[in-house]
Formats: sequence, structure tokens, C-alpha cells
Amino acid sequence: MPATDLPLLIDVALEAGKIATRYSGPQAQRWDKPEGAGPVTEADLAVNAMLERDLQAARPDYGWLSEETEDTPDRLTRDRVFIIDPIDGTRSFAEGSRTWAHSLAIAEHGEVTAAVIYLPLRDLLYAAARAQGATLNGSAIQVSKHAHLPEAEILAAKPNLDPHHWQSGSAPKFRRVYRPSLAYRMALVAQGRFDGMLTLRPSWEWDIAAGDLILREAGGVCTDRSGQPLRFNNARPRLNGVVAAGSDIHASLCAQLDPRGVGISA
Repeated sequence: MPATDLPLLIDVALEAGKIATRYSGPQAQRWDKPEGAGPVTEADLAVNAMLERDLQAARPDYGWLSEETEDTPDRLTRDRVFIIDPIDGTRSFAEGSRTWAHSLAIAEHGEVTAAVIYLPLRDLLYAAARAQGATLNGSAIQVSKHAHLPEAEILAAKPNLDPHHWQSGSAPKFRRVYRPSLAYRMALVAQGRFDGMLTLRPSWEWDIAAGDLILREAGGVCTDRSGQPLRFNNARPRLNGVVAAGSDIHASLCAQLDPRGVGISA
């Protein structure tokens, strides 16, 4: 991993924030993607255009995977690839909320090596590079050391509690909380604000790649719903959910999940 990869991601994330905040969420032009894939706004497209231009100019040998760019097989031939969500939490952005993020990552041979999650309206910039720890606005962060699931606060959408996800036929006891941006949920766990997070539906790589590294560099464990490490730049860029927490809470959640379940939640 080039030593300049993380500074590059930080620079373009800050520029993305300047572009996105020029648009007023509810007034930004908005479209619905085909097949129920969710909304996209003119801000998403403007941010994506800048990121694609500047990042590919800086690293022409890296592949490209973004929510807002048509995917091609070319990235599968590259050792390193950018994995980008120009705006994670587009619905929140369009509603005028402050809780949306730019999520930027670089993966090398399937493992994320540099990552940034930036929430410009909350002035929060989470960053990590492989074997260098994770930071929030330049200060080191680490996951919660909470060990007891019944008292833990877990970021999860309500459908994750559906009985078919759990071996016993019911979800374990924990305190459920929610934030709309999946990248922000992962960052909040890395920060230690919450004890864990889970999303049990198939999850797009661009939603979770940056959070995966930031969580692991903050001392957490981040896997799919079956407990397997997350690997990126797959031919079909969708993973089998995400479970992330400190080691004890992660183990408790995975022990009770049914790995055969088919996720439908957010």
C-alpha cells in the first residue's frame, strides 16, 4: 500500500464534502433507480464525477467500483481497487438530515488497506490505514470493551430482529438503536459510541468497505453474518451481511445467529 493512499482519500473526501454541501438536500434533483435500488440525487452524481476523475488520475492502475458508476469486469484484473459510495445515506441527504457520509476505501487483493468515512455536516472524519490504527478527526479511537450482550447497545434496523435470523427462533436481548447511514453505524462502533452493529441482508461492498478497515484498526472484529472475514472486489460486489463489535459482543452475536438465514433487513 503506497504511504500516500490515505492522505489522498482524506483530500478527496474533504473536496466531496464541499461539493455535496452546495446542494440543499430537499431541493436537490432526485431520481429513483430501477428495480427498487433506491434514490440518487444530483449531489451523488456530482460527487461521484469528481471522485472518479481525481482518484483515477492519481492512481490510473487502480480499479474502480462505485455505487454511482456502471460496473465493468476491468476492476477484477487490478491488484488494487477504489470502492466508493459518493453519498451513503442518500435518503437522509434528500430529507435534509445531517446524517449522511462519503465512504471511500482502497482494497488490495481483497483486503481494505486505506479508508475514510466523512460526515461533512457533522464535522466527523474517520480514517484508517492498514496496521496504523484508526482515527476520528486525527485522534485515535477504539471499540467498546463491553462484554455482556444483554446490556449492550447495538446499531441495527428493526427487521434484523426477525426470528428467522436467529438459531433459537428469537433475537437475543440487547438495546437496539439505529442511525440511517450504514457507513456511519460502522464508524460509531469503531469510535466506541456503541457496542456493535449488524445488518443481515446482502450488503453492497461500497457501503461497508471503509467501515470494515476502520473497525478492525480500532480493535474490533468485522465479519459477515456467518463469521467469515469480509473480502472485497468480488465479481458480484455484495457480501453476506455484516456483524461488527468488540470481540466478546461479536462472538455472542455470531453464536446466536443462524448462518443459513437469508437477510432481508437494512
